[in-house]
Amino acid sequence: MELLWEIVGWTGAAAMLGAFTAVSMGWMKPGISFQAVNIFGACAFILNGLLHGAWPSVVTNIAWFLISTLAILRMRANRKPVVVETKTYTATDTGTQMVVPAAKIA
Repeated sequence: MELLWEIVGWTGAAAMLGAFTAVSMGWMKPGISFQAVNIFGACAFILNGLLHGAWPSVVTNIAWFLISTLAILRMRANRKPVVVETKTYTATDTGTQMVVPAAKIA
């Protein structure tokens, strides 16, 4: 069972380092995906730290988890609504199709 928690800890470390590298190199934007990986990594480190009694690591990763969770909540709250421009079209008996413009993000 201890091996499982070691694997969890190392997987969390790899995920967090991979996400940090991707954002730092410009391969990934620091958005919801990045924060989700941070949440996963923090949870993995919390479990691993609890197993080893590494309290500074546990407390740090609880803070890391909370920061990432709040960041996701703020990103979701600040989403811009989708605005659909509508135009009035008159029906004709010519057999032509109407063209409706695509939705635009405000």
